[in-house]
Amino acid sequence: MDTPDPTPLLSRSAVDMAGHRRGDQEWLDKAWADPATRVLVLEGGDATTYGWRNLLARQSRALVRDEGDRVGLVYTGTAQAPPGERFLLGADAEGRAYFAVLAQGASGAFDRAGREPGVREASLREAGAVLDDAEAGLLTHAVALANWHAAHPFCPMCGGPTRTSAAGHVRICEREGTEQFPRMDPAVIMLVHRERDGEEQCLLGHNPAWPENRYSVLAGYVEPGESLEQAVVREVAEEVGVAVEDPRYVSSQPWPFPRSLMLGFTARAVGEAERTDAEEITDVQWLSRRELHAAAESGRVVLPGRVSIARLLIEQWYGGRLPGAW
Repeated sequence: MDTPDPTPLLSRSAVDMAGHRRGDQEWLDKAWADPATRVLVLEGGDATTYGWRNLLARQSRALVRDEGDRVGLVYTGTAQAPPGERFLLGADAEGRAYFAVLAQGASGAFDRAGREPGVREASLREAGAVLDDAEAGLLTHAVALANWHAAHPFCPMCGGPTRTSAAGHVRICEREGTEQFPRMDPAVIMLVHRERDGEEQCLLGHNPAWPENRYSVLAGYVEPGESLEQAVVREVAEEVGVAVEDPRYVSSQPWPFPRSLMLGFTARAVGEAERTDAEEITDVQWLSRRELHAAAESGRVVLPGRVSIARLLIEQWYGGRLPGAW
Protein backbone atom coordinates (compact mmCIF):
# COMPACT_ATOMS: atom_id res chain seq x y z
CA MET A 1 0.00 0.00 0.00
CA ASP A 2 1.43 3.39 -1.05
CA THR A 3 2.18 5.76 1.79
CA PRO A 4 0.02 8.91 1.91
CA ASP A 5 1.65 12.32 1.63
CA PRO A 6 3.35 13.19 4.94
CA THR A 7 2.43 16.86 4.75
CA PRO A 8 -0.12 18.97 2.83
CA LEU A 9 1.26 19.70 -0.60
CA LEU A 10 0.66 23.46 -0.40
CA SER A 11 2.51 23.59 2.93
CA ARG A 12 5.86 22.75 1.35
CA SER A 13 8.58 25.37 0.98
CA ALA A 14 12.33 25.43 0.49
CA VAL A 15 12.94 29.13 -0.14
CA ASP A 16 13.55 31.56 2.73
CA MET A 17 10.84 34.26 2.66
CA ALA A 18 13.53 36.82 3.61
CA GLY A 19 11.13 38.87 5.70
CA HIS A 20 14.01 40.92 7.07
CA ARG A 21 14.74 42.23 3.57
CA ARG A 22 11.28 43.68 2.90
CA GLY A 23 12.16 47.06 4.39
CA ASP A 24 15.70 47.18 3.01
CA GLN A 25 15.24 49.24 -0.15
CA GLU A 26 18.95 49.16 -1.00
CA TRP A 27 18.94 45.36 -0.97
CA LEU A 28 15.66 45.22 -2.93
CA ASP A 29 17.00 47.55 -5.63
CA LYS A 30 20.22 45.55 -5.89
CA ALA A 31 18.28 42.28 -6.08
CA TRP A 32 16.00 43.63 -8.82
CA ALA A 33 19.05 44.76 -10.82
CA ASP A 34 20.73 41.35 -10.47
CA PRO A 35 20.54 39.27 -13.72
CA ALA A 36 20.28 36.12 -11.59
CA THR A 37 17.02 37.24 -9.98
CA ARG A 38 13.97 35.23 -11.02
CA VAL A 39 10.52 36.75 -11.56
CA LEU A 40 7.30 34.76 -11.49
CA VAL A 41 4.63 36.45 -13.61
CA LEU A 42 0.99 36.03 -12.56
CA GLU A 43 -2.08 36.83 -14.59
CA GLY A 44 -5.76 36.64 -13.69
CA GLY A 45 -5.57 38.06 -10.19
CA ASP A 46 -6.42 41.62 -11.20
CA ALA A 47 -9.74 42.63 -9.64
CA THR A 48 -9.68 45.98 -11.44
CA THR A 49 -9.83 44.11 -14.75
CA TYR A 50 -12.13 41.22 -13.88
CA GLY A 51 -14.04 42.52 -10.86
CA TRP A 52 -13.81 40.89 -7.43
CA ARG A 53 -16.79 38.60 -8.05
CA ASN A 54 -15.03 37.05 -11.05
CA LEU A 55 -11.60 36.93 -9.44
CA LEU A 56 -12.09 33.58 -7.71
CA ALA A 57 -13.44 31.94 -10.84
CA ARG A 58 -10.58 33.37 -12.88
CA GLN A 59 -7.78 32.46 -10.43
CA SER A 60 -4.22 33.72 -10.65
CA ARG A 61 -2.25 31.72 -13.20
CA ALA A 62 1.45 31.27 -13.92
CA LEU A 63 3.41 29.70 -16.73
CA VAL A 64 4.71 26.17 -16.19
CA ARG A 65 6.96 23.99 -18.31
CA ASP A 66 5.71 20.41 -18.62
CA GLU A 67 8.54 18.03 -19.45
CA GLY A 68 6.57 14.87 -18.84
CA ASP A 69 8.48 13.60 -15.83
CA ARG A 70 8.71 17.05 -14.26
CA VAL A 71 6.61 20.20 -14.14
CA GLY A 72 8.38 23.43 -13.22
CA LEU A 73 7.61 27.13 -13.03
CA VAL A 74 8.69 29.43 -15.85
CA TYR A 75 10.49 32.55 -14.70
CA THR A 76 11.57 35.69 -16.47
CA GLY A 77 14.32 38.17 -15.78
CA THR A 78 13.58 41.55 -14.21
CA ALA A 79 14.21 43.35 -17.51
CA GLN A 80 11.56 41.24 -19.24
CA ALA A 81 8.98 41.43 -16.44
CA PRO A 82 5.70 43.14 -17.43
CA PRO A 83 4.28 46.18 -15.61
CA GLY A 84 2.37 45.37 -12.44
CA GLU A 85 2.54 45.19 -8.68
CA ARG A 86 5.76 43.58 -7.53
CA PHE A 87 6.40 41.60 -4.37
CA LEU A 88 9.35 39.75 -2.89
CA LEU A 89 8.89 36.00 -2.47
CA GLY A 90 12.26 35.29 -0.86
CA ALA A 91 15.81 34.17 -1.52
CA ASP A 92 17.29 30.70 -1.89
CA ALA A 93 20.39 29.20 -0.29
CA GLU A 94 22.60 30.60 -3.07
CA GLY A 95 21.31 34.12 -2.42
CA ARG A 96 19.21 34.27 -5.59
CA ALA A 97 16.14 36.49 -5.09
CA TYR A 98 12.62 35.60 -6.23
CA PHE A 99 9.93 38.16 -7.00
CA ALA A 100 6.38 37.89 -8.32
CA VAL A 101 4.69 40.43 -10.58
CA LEU A 102 0.92 40.65 -10.78
CA ALA A 103 0.58 41.68 -14.41
CA GLN A 104 -1.67 44.61 -15.22
CA GLY A 105 -4.62 43.67 -17.37
CA ALA A 106 -5.03 40.38 -19.21
CA SER A 107 -3.45 40.87 -22.60
CA GLY A 108 -0.01 39.78 -23.65
CA ALA A 109 1.87 39.63 -20.37
CA PHE A 110 2.52 35.92 -20.71
CA ASP A 111 3.65 36.38 -24.30
CA ARG A 112 6.07 39.09 -23.20
CA ALA A 113 7.40 36.70 -20.55
CA GLY A 114 8.28 34.29 -23.32
CA ARG A 115 6.52 31.25 -24.75
CA GLU A 116 8.33 28.00 -25.52
CA PRO A 117 7.23 24.52 -26.57
CA GLY A 118 5.80 22.63 -23.60
CA VAL A 119 4.94 25.82 -21.74
CA ARG A 120 1.34 26.39 -20.65
CA GLU A 121 -0.72 28.38 -18.18
CA ALA A 122 -1.69 26.71 -14.90
CA SER A 123 -3.40 27.66 -11.67
CA LEU A 124 -2.15 26.72 -8.22
CA ARG A 125 -4.92 24.12 -7.99
CA GLU A 126 -3.61 22.49 -11.16
CA ALA A 127 0.13 22.74 -10.55
CA GLY A 128 0.50 22.74 -6.76
CA ALA A 129 0.61 18.97 -6.41
CA VAL A 130 3.24 18.37 -9.12
CA LEU A 131 5.75 21.16 -8.40
CA ASP A 132 8.74 20.48 -6.17
CA ASP A 133 8.91 21.81 -2.61
CA ALA A 134 10.60 25.11 -3.50
CA GLU A 135 8.31 25.97 -6.39
CA ALA A 136 5.12 24.85 -4.64
CA GLY A 137 5.99 27.23 -1.83
CA LEU A 138 6.81 30.07 -4.21
CA LEU A 139 3.59 29.74 -6.18
CA THR A 140 1.45 29.42 -3.05
CA HIS A 141 3.07 32.54 -1.57
CA ALA A 142 2.65 34.46 -4.83
CA VAL A 143 -1.01 33.54 -5.32
CA ALA A 144 -1.87 34.38 -1.71
CA LEU A 145 -0.30 37.84 -2.04
CA ALA A 146 -1.85 38.41 -5.48
CA ASN A 147 -5.34 37.67 -4.22
CA TRP A 148 -4.85 39.94 -1.20
CA HIS A 149 -3.51 42.82 -3.28
CA ALA A 150 -6.32 42.49 -5.81
CA ALA A 151 -8.96 42.65 -3.07
CA HIS A 152 -7.50 45.58 -1.11
CA PRO A 153 -6.96 48.58 -3.39
CA PHE A 154 -8.80 50.76 -0.84
CA CYS A 155 -8.46 51.36 2.89
CA PRO A 156 -11.10 49.53 4.98
CA MET A 157 -11.12 52.41 7.47
CA CYS A 158 -11.64 55.50 5.28
CA GLY A 159 -12.03 54.18 1.73
CA GLY A 160 -8.93 55.96 0.50
CA PRO A 161 -6.60 54.39 -2.07
CA THR A 162 -3.77 52.21 -0.81
CA ARG A 163 -0.27 51.62 -2.14
CA THR A 164 2.12 48.73 -1.66
CA SER A 165 5.02 48.79 0.77
CA ALA A 166 7.45 46.35 2.41
CA ALA A 167 8.14 44.60 -0.89
CA GLY A 168 4.46 43.82 -1.38
CA HIS A 169 3.66 42.62 2.14
CA VAL A 170 1.97 45.80 3.40
CA ARG A 171 -0.53 48.25 1.91
CA ILE A 172 -0.54 51.83 3.19
CA CYS A 173 -3.51 54.18 3.07
CA GLU A 174 -2.50 57.26 1.10
CA ARG A 175 -4.88 59.46 3.11
CA GLU A 176 -4.17 58.40 6.68
CA GLY A 177 -0.95 56.40 6.48
CA THR A 178 -2.51 53.38 8.21
CA GLU A 179 -1.02 49.99 7.40
CA GLN A 180 -2.92 46.94 6.20
CA PHE A 181 -1.30 43.50 6.35
CA PRO A 182 -2.12 40.34 4.36
CA ARG A 183 -5.21 38.69 5.77
CA MET A 184 -5.82 34.99 6.28
CA ASP A 185 -9.13 33.56 7.45
CA PRO A 186 -8.73 30.47 9.70
CA ALA A 187 -10.93 27.53 8.76
CA VAL A 188 -11.14 24.08 10.32
CA ILE A 189 -11.34 21.00 8.15
CA MET A 190 -12.00 17.69 9.86
CA LEU A 191 -12.28 13.99 9.25
CA VAL A 192 -15.01 12.60 11.51
CA HIS A 193 -14.75 8.91 12.41
CA ARG A 194 -16.54 6.34 14.54
CA GLU A 195 -16.57 2.62 15.27
CA ARG A 196 -19.66 0.68 14.17
CA ASP A 197 -20.13 -3.09 14.15
CA GLY A 198 -16.45 -3.64 14.88
CA GLU A 199 -15.24 -1.47 11.98
CA GLU A 200 -13.88 2.04 11.86
CA GLN A 201 -15.83 4.36 9.55
CA CYS A 202 -15.21 7.89 8.29
CA LEU A 203 -17.83 10.47 7.38
CA LEU A 204 -17.83 12.13 3.97
CA GLY A 205 -20.25 14.82 2.84
CA HIS A 206 -21.58 16.10 -0.47
CA ASN A 207 -22.08 19.79 -1.27
CA PRO A 208 -24.97 20.52 -3.68
CA ALA A 209 -22.72 22.68 -5.87
CA TRP A 210 -20.55 19.63 -6.69
CA PRO A 211 -21.19 16.82 -9.19
CA GLU A 212 -23.32 14.15 -7.54
CA ASN A 213 -20.50 11.68 -6.83
CA ARG A 214 -18.07 14.18 -5.33
CA TYR A 215 -17.50 13.83 -1.57
CA SER A 216 -15.10 15.27 0.96
CA VAL A 217 -14.54 15.88 4.65
CA LEU A 218 -16.34 18.70 6.46
CA ALA A 219 -14.97 22.22 6.83
CA GLY A 220 -15.96 25.67 8.02
CA TYR A 221 -14.67 29.04 9.14
CA VAL A 222 -13.73 29.78 12.73
CA GLU A 223 -16.13 32.25 14.36
CA PRO A 224 -14.95 35.29 16.37
CA GLY A 225 -14.32 34.37 20.00
CA GLU A 226 -14.11 30.67 19.20
CA SER A 227 -11.26 28.20 19.62
CA LEU A 228 -10.30 25.81 16.84
CA GLU A 229 -11.62 22.85 18.83
CA GLN A 230 -14.93 24.61 19.44
CA ALA A 231 -15.21 25.34 15.73
CA VAL A 232 -14.75 21.65 14.90
CA VAL A 233 -17.55 20.63 17.25
CA ARG A 234 -19.91 23.39 16.09
CA GLU A 235 -19.37 22.94 12.35
CA VAL A 236 -19.95 19.18 12.43
CA ALA A 237 -23.12 19.62 14.47
CA GLU A 238 -24.44 22.40 12.23
CA GLU A 239 -23.76 20.71 8.92
CA VAL A 240 -24.58 17.04 9.56
CA GLY A 241 -26.17 16.79 13.02
CA VAL A 242 -23.37 14.70 14.52
CA ALA A 243 -21.92 15.32 17.97
CA VAL A 244 -18.14 14.90 18.13
CA GLU A 245 -15.51 14.80 20.85
CA ASP A 246 -11.73 14.68 21.07
CA PRO A 247 -10.76 17.03 18.20
CA ARG A 248 -7.12 16.29 17.40
CA TYR A 249 -4.95 18.58 15.32
CA VAL A 250 -3.23 16.92 12.34
CA SER A 251 -1.69 19.59 10.11
CA SER A 252 -2.32 22.93 8.41
CA GLN A 253 -2.28 24.24 4.86
CA PRO A 254 -2.48 27.67 3.23
CA TRP A 255 -5.46 27.77 0.88
CA PRO A 256 -5.30 31.10 -0.97
CA PHE A 257 -8.70 30.82 -2.68
CA PRO A 258 -8.84 33.63 -1.80
CA ARG A 259 -7.21 33.80 1.67
CA SER A 260 -7.82 30.85 3.98
CA LEU A 261 -5.58 28.91 6.32
CA MET A 262 -6.93 25.37 6.65
CA LEU A 263 -6.37 23.72 10.04
CA GLY A 264 -6.83 19.97 9.79
CA PHE A 265 -8.33 17.83 12.55
CA THR A 266 -9.80 14.45 13.25
CA ALA A 267 -12.79 14.13 15.60
CA ARG A 268 -14.66 11.15 17.05
CA ALA A 269 -18.44 10.91 16.59
CA VAL A 270 -20.30 10.17 19.82
CA GLY A 271 -23.96 10.71 18.95
CA GLU A 272 -26.47 13.12 17.48
CA ALA A 273 -26.62 16.92 17.70
CA GLU A 274 -29.00 19.61 16.53
CA ARG A 275 -28.51 20.26 12.83
CA THR A 276 -29.06 23.92 11.95
CA ASP A 277 -27.65 24.05 8.39
CA ALA A 278 -29.34 21.79 5.84
CA GLU A 279 -27.95 23.58 2.77
CA GLU A 280 -24.16 23.16 2.99
CA ILE A 281 -24.22 19.33 3.00
CA THR A 282 -27.04 17.48 1.23
CA ASP A 283 -25.79 13.89 1.55
CA VAL A 284 -23.44 12.01 3.86
CA GLN A 285 -21.86 8.59 3.75
CA TRP A 286 -20.25 6.58 6.54
CA LEU A 287 -17.62 4.36 4.92
CA SER A 288 -15.31 1.72 6.31
CA ARG A 289 -11.81 1.51 4.88
CA ARG A 290 -12.87 -1.38 2.66
CA GLU A 291 -15.98 0.46 1.48
CA LEU A 292 -14.05 3.68 0.90
CA HIS A 293 -11.51 1.98 -1.35
CA ALA A 294 -14.21 0.19 -3.33
CA ALA A 295 -16.26 3.38 -3.77
CA ALA A 296 -13.22 5.39 -4.87
CA GLU A 297 -12.06 2.69 -7.25
CA SER A 298 -15.48 2.39 -8.90
CA GLY A 299 -15.99 6.15 -9.13
CA ARG A 300 -19.12 6.04 -7.00
CA VAL A 301 -17.27 8.39 -4.67
CA VAL A 302 -14.81 10.88 -6.16
CA LEU A 303 -12.39 12.23 -3.58
CA PRO A 304 -10.60 15.60 -3.41
CA GLY A 305 -7.37 16.03 -5.35
CA ARG A 306 -3.96 15.66 -3.73
CA VAL A 307 -3.43 19.42 -3.62
CA SER A 308 -6.02 19.68 -0.85
CA ILE A 309 -5.44 18.88 2.82
CA ALA A 310 -8.79 17.06 2.65
CA ARG A 311 -7.09 14.31 0.66
CA LEU A 312 -4.31 14.04 3.25
CA LEU A 313 -6.82 13.67 6.11
CA ILE A 314 -8.72 10.95 4.25
CA GLU A 315 -5.64 8.99 3.19
CA GLN A 316 -3.94 9.24 6.58
CA TRP A 317 -7.08 7.78 8.17
CA TYR A 318 -7.26 5.11 5.47
CA GLY A 319 -3.54 4.30 5.81
CA GLY A 320 -2.47 4.62 2.17
CA ARG A 321 -3.12 6.11 -1.24
CA LEU A 322 -6.62 5.90 -2.68
CA PRO A 323 -7.63 5.86 -6.37
CA GLY A 324 -9.41 8.68 -8.14
CA ALA A 325 -9.54 12.42 -7.55
CA TRP A 326 -11.49 15.52 -8.53
